[in-house]
This record gives sequence, structure tokens and C-alpha cells, in this order.
Amino acid sequence: MLAASILGSSLAFVDGTVANVAVPAIQHGLSATVYEAQWVIEAYALLLGALLLVGGSLGDLHGRRRVFLAGVGLFGLASLACALSQTVHQLIAARAAQGVGGALLVPGSLALISATFPQDERGKAFGTWAGFTGVTSGGGPLVGGWLIDHYSWHWAFAVNVPLALVVLGITWARVPESRDPAKSGTKLDTPGALLATLGLGGIVFAFIEAPTRGWRSMAVLLALVVGIASLAAFIRVERARPSPMLPLHLLRNRNFAGANLLTLLLYAALGGGLFFLPLNLIQVQGLSATAAGAALLPFIVMMFALSRWAGGLVERYGARLPLVVGPLIAAGGFALLALAGVHASYWSAFLPGISVMGLGMAVAVAPLTTTVMNAVGPEVSGTASGVNNAVSRVAGLLAVAVFGYLMASIFEPRLQQALVSSGLRGDVADGIWSQRASLAAIALPQELPAAAAAAARDAVHASFVAGYHWIMAVSAALALASAVVAAVWIEPRQGGEGAGTQ
Repeated sequence: MLAASILGSSLAFVDGTVANVAVPAIQHGLSATVYEAQWVIEAYALLLGALLLVGGSLGDLHGRRRVFLAGVGLFGLASLACALSQTVHQLIAARAAQGVGGALLVPGSLALISATFPQDERGKAFGTWAGFTGVTSGGGPLVGGWLIDHYSWHWAFAVNVPLALVVLGITWARVPESRDPAKSGTKLDTPGALLATLGLGGIVFAFIEAPTRGWRSMAVLLALVVGIASLAAFIRVERARPSPMLPLHLLRNRNFAGANLLTLLLYAALGGGLFFLPLNLIQVQGLSATAAGAALLPFIVMMFALSRWAGGLVERYGARLPLVVGPLIAAGGFALLALAGVHASYWSAFLPGISVMGLGMAVAVAPLTTTVMNAVGPEVSGTASGVNNAVSRVAGLLAVAVFGYLMASIFEPRLQQALVSSGLRGDVADGIWSQRASLAAIALPQELPAAAAAAARDAVHASFVAGYHWIMAVSAALALASAVVAAVWIEPRQGGEGAGTQ
């Protein structure tokens, strides 16, 4: 069961990162615009984020094994459709189908663990899951990049198909069925499902599109308003439903609510920080895409080596201690990363911070997952997993959108000042300034003399690093805030299934 859960989750996690690596090749191979290439990524993120809560509820209602199998099967078929796509619009549609499959299988993978393992063994089980999925998620871009470089971007998606078949075989043969017995014969809460999907979808769409269109865009504002209004209506509808998709008493559970708030803060720090870190490594420090992926290997090694041990800490000391200590360590890692300058050595300026951040996340992730799943008991584990996964996805999207504005607010005035003081010709400075939305990827005129090119490059890089410093500092503050939430909100020990209700 653990193997099926780990491999199934890895399908969704790896694909989300491999597609980022494949975008340049996709854009070239399918003659796609930048906006179309962006939607190759966003179609998956939008459907995944919008349907996670529905996917978890379906598992509790109709059988977690059944819904997990459906999700893996759909994901495998959609991956094949991605690999066979001949136009960018076919690829976007297939990526959307992958998102639907991911929304069915990701909550189910955690719910199967919660339903199978007794409470005193779940910490180590979730730790094993976190460690192995960390390895596969981190190794995905390396494998995907190699396939793209040596063969084609089509193979980056085709590789999912045999893996999906393996997961289907293991699950069909070895994983027992489980569901919430109290909901036997109950139908899906259709109004709740529609409102939850519309609410999460609207918010996710707004945060995806805001960096490109701007917050004043009518489409972004409308999506945000519709999303917030739908979630408000969802809460109202769920209060009146005899068998709601999301039992609202879960939100009054001290550990469940605290763990999800902690997830929002910590994964915002992680999602936002790790979005801009590779940009610094590639565009400022000059690493290749493969080297930048390898630069995060210490993070992956920490997750793999320590997650099972960290999951066992919950059994020995309760959840509060690791959920305070882990984010505190992660905050220290972000603070170390904030010290990197323009001409920085990976070994002295990035490796310590990445390693410390990995240690902190390794200490925190398995106890966090265990706390969420133990807080509610196995009968609603799918719903609990769907909520927590949706929170982590929205946190990452929110952070990228907000951090993008933070970066622009620092990058642009610094660049303007640097261009004035650099003494570059007016037409050169104007050409660089017109590309300011590209940040450190600004293309310099090829005919520039070496000295002028060096001055222009230093101006761009210094402006980006100034914004990068602030982003890592804010990430450290968010991780620190998540530790405070754990100290105040999480009970030191859970006394049994669903403990922590007030």
C-alpha cells in the first residue's frame, strides 16, 4: 500500500516539475506563444487545485481505493495524450485532464495510509511517504531534462504511462478498499462540490493570471470575486446540508485548523522561495538548468534521510515540538539564502541555506501530515487530505503572485537607478528598461562593447538580487510565523483519533 501511495503521489508531483523544464522545448516544438506555453503549466495547476477537495470527498464516499485507481488511470491516459499531442491546444487539454486525475489520486494516496495504518504507526508511514516522494519529485526534473535533451519533450510525459500501469497493478492486487461507513448510500453533495470547485478554481485562476495580466485586469478581479463569493456560499450551503461534503466541525478542530494555517504559511514560504531560487542560480549565477536542478539535491537528501525519523517524533514527543523546531530551522535556511550576492559561490552562499532549509522541512513535513490526518480520524481522511493539499497548492500560487509583485517593486526602481548611474547610451538603456518584466532574463544587445555589456549585466543582476534578498527574508518570516502558529495552536500530544476538537 505504501508503494502504491508513494508512486501514485509521485506521478502528480513529478509531472508538475517536469513540465516546467519542458516548456522551452514545447514552445519551440509546437510553435507556441509565451502565453500558450504558460497555460501548459497552468491548465494542470488550475484543475488540480480546484478539484482536490472534491477528489478527497469522493474517496470517503465511494471508496478510496476505487477513486485512487480512477485518478491513476486517468492520469496515465492523459499523460499518453500529452505525449501524442501535435498542437499546443491538444497539449493544454491533456494537461487539464492530468489535473483532474491528480485531484483524484493525491488526496487518496494519503487517505489510504490513514485508513490502513493504526494511529501510532502513521507518523513513520507518512515519513516514509514524504521521504520517497521528495526523492522522486526532486529527481523528476533531472530525468525529464535528460529525456528532453537527448530525445524529445514528448518522452517527458510518456514516461508516466508505465509508472501508472505499475501503480494500477499494485493497487488492484494489494490495496484494500476503505470508505466512510457513516456515508453508505449517501450521494455526493453536488451543490457543495460545484461551489467548492468554482471557489477554489476562481482563486487559483486569479493568482495564476495576476503576474501576467495584473491585479487590475477585469478577468483577474472577476475570478477573484467569483472565487471568494463561491467559497462563502459553500460554507453557508454546507451548514445546511445533512451530509455535507466538508463537515464544518473539522474547522473547529484545534489541531486540524492549526495544521492547515501552518501549511498555508510554511508552503507559501517554500513555494515562493523555491520559485525565485532557481532563477537566481540560472540567470544570475550562470548555472545550467541541469546544474540548478542538482543544486537542490541536498534538500532532497535531507527529506529522504530524515522524514521517516521525523514522523516517529510525533509518537515520542507529540506534534507540537517538531512543528515548532522544523519551521524555525527552515526559517534559518531562508535567512542564509538571503545572504547570497551577485557573484556568489554555490558552495558557500547557497549550499548551507539549501541544506538547513531541507533539514527544517524534513523535520516538519511528516509531523504536519500526521497531525492533519490524525486530527480527524480515518473516516474522513480523504476530505482532510483534500483540504490540506488544496491549502498547500493555493499557498504556493499565492506566494508566487505576491512575491512577483514584491520582486517587481524592488527590481524596477533599482534597475532604473542602476541604468542612470551606469552611463549606458540612451537607446541601450531604453531597450533594457523595456524588457524589465523579464527580470534577470533581460536580453542585452549583441553589438554592445564588452565593457558596456558587463555594466548592463551587473545592473540587471544587482537589481534582481536586491529583490531576491527581500523574497528570502519574507520567506524566513513566513516560516517563523508558522512556528509561532504551531507553538500556540497545536496541542503537544493528540489523545486519539480526532483529538483536538473544541
